[in-house]
Amino acid sequence: MAVPKRKTSPSRRGMRRSHQALPREAHADCSNCGELKRPHHVCPQCGHYDGREVVTAGRALKSSVRV
Repeated sequence: MAVPKRKTSPSRRGMRRSHQALPREAHADCSNCGELKRPHHVCPQCGHYDGREVVTAGRALKSSVRV
């Protein structure tokens, strides 16, 4: 079995792990109400998507049917 000859330094370990960071979630402003929302998703505050109302504003988005 292969065994490392020397201990990996913290700097080298950190450089190797530099690509494992979680990416930041993207957010965009809603064109109707201006609240932050995920891109290509229905706005959870006003229920608008692509300039039209898809879900009524008072209704929960989890129970709504996808359009």
